[in-house]
Amino acid sequence: MHITGTKFNYYQVCKRKLWLFANGINMEHTSDLVYDGKLIHESTYPQRSERYEEIEIEGIKIDFYDARNKVIHEIKRSNKVEKAHEWQVKYYMYVLERNGIEEVTAILEYPTMRHTAEVIFTDADRDYIRKTEKEIIKLIQSEECPPTINAKICKSCSYYEFCYVNEE
Repeated sequence: MHITGTKFNYYQVCKRKLWLFANGINMEHTSDLVYDGKLIHESTYPQRSERYEEIEIEGIKIDFYDARNKVIHEIKRSNKVEKAHEWQVKYYMYVLERNGIEEVTAILEYPTMRHTAEVIFTDADRDYIRKTEKEIIKLIQSEECPPTINAKICKSCSYYEFCYVNEE
């Protein structure tokens, strides 16, 4: 089973969201925020697709990879869940390393905020990723959907109505 960057990201934010997504319940197509993020991704750096490569390997998909300088560029709509974004990119770095591409660096880019953040990858991150991969697989294969987390972030989640339909 391949773990995608999205799944690794969702694991950091909400186990329920990960379980639902991994088990074929997709709500992103109904979300204005997701659509807005796609527009930002497609329109912010139009010249990138000419200069950088798109890489798909072991289930991950890196949209902008500067192969010459070994830099991943990950574009995000906002930094509300920046830690999850960092872990998603670290997971990309880990998978590339596992496939013989070493010393990769990464930059998170938030164009609407005019903010960038360099992502540092450490030995402790590798250990965490190895452990987390096992936890993600176990969670995805579980018969039970994890409970709602009742967090502030839930209100802007594409799964909000699904999770809280009987709550209001």
